[in-house]
Amino acid sequence: MKNRIYYGAIALLVVFGCLPLFDSSYALRIGTFACMYAIMSVSWTVIGGFTGYPSFATAAFFGFGAYCGGMLINKGWPLFAAAGAAGAVAFLSALVLGIVLLRLRGHYFAIASLAVAEVLREVTNSATELTGGGMGLNIPVSVAGSNSVMDEASFFFWAMWALLLSTFIAVRLIQESKLGFGLICIKQNESAADMIGVNATIYKSLAFAFSGVFVAMAGALYAAWVHYIEPPDVFDILFAVKPIVMALLGGLGSPAGAVLGAFVFLGIEEMVWRNYLQIHSGVLGLLVVVLLLFLPNGMMSISKRLGLIGARRG
Repeated sequence: MKNRIYYGAIALLVVFGCLPLFDSSYALRIGTFACMYAIMSVSWTVIGGFTGYPSFATAAFFGFGAYCGGMLINKGWPLFAAAGAAGAVAFLSALVLGIVLLRLRGHYFAIASLAVAEVLREVTNSATELTGGGMGLNIPVSVAGSNSVMDEASFFFWAMWALLLSTFIAVRLIQESKLGFGLICIKQNESAADMIGVNATIYKSLAFAFSGVFVAMAGALYAAWVHYIEPPDVFDILFAVKPIVMALLGGLGSPAGAVLGAFVFLGIEEMVWRNYLQIHSGVLGLLVVVLLLFLPNGMMSISKRLGLIGARRG
């Protein structure tokens, strides 16, 4: 059953990759955001879904990657090299930071991880010479071979889509690896995991690092895509909350569910923005709460129920 779900998720991603064929700038914009949201949600699954630690550091990773990538691009680095460097630095930084933060548990860890984004925002605001401070940072990147707005939109959609596919495969491999088994043991009983030889500190730090590397790369692509970033934009607190909601909506602990939850969440968000502009936040929150109440295990519970119905009929 699980294999069918994952193969179905990959098939969905492959079909979704055909979006540029519709030749619509609006569809490409929504598709790029959908991929970006899904990267955040799938990445969060490693620390939140597998390990059970409620991390709010996604906004910190995204903003760090955006500024790191943007500054490197402005120094003449190619886009993908800058994105890769942003991801590598984020991975190493999160690995070291995780050793400190992950000594905390529960809401203490959640608050500490949320504070990371606020600290980075203040540092970015203060480092005016490097980041532009409150004035923001311009990234006048040019895409080779793009002769129109549609060409550039297609390029960034493909880039974000390829990163999403890489993220999904990487997280799936982590889930099936020794690291994934150790993380699940930590989630179930951290003390018992230590007793059977799982080095909880190293495993949790690796999970925290993997939850940040792809998000930071997405941040770098986003910075190049929009050509201008500022601290309130890329260190937005909503980037810390949305991945958790999307993962819960799709099914906690499931990379496939995280992708599905991201797509569904963005669809709901776009619909609410169009029809309830003045009260969109309240309506969006209400819809998400209703969905989580009726689907406590997320969208993946629908697949499980359908599988059980099919098994009974069989």
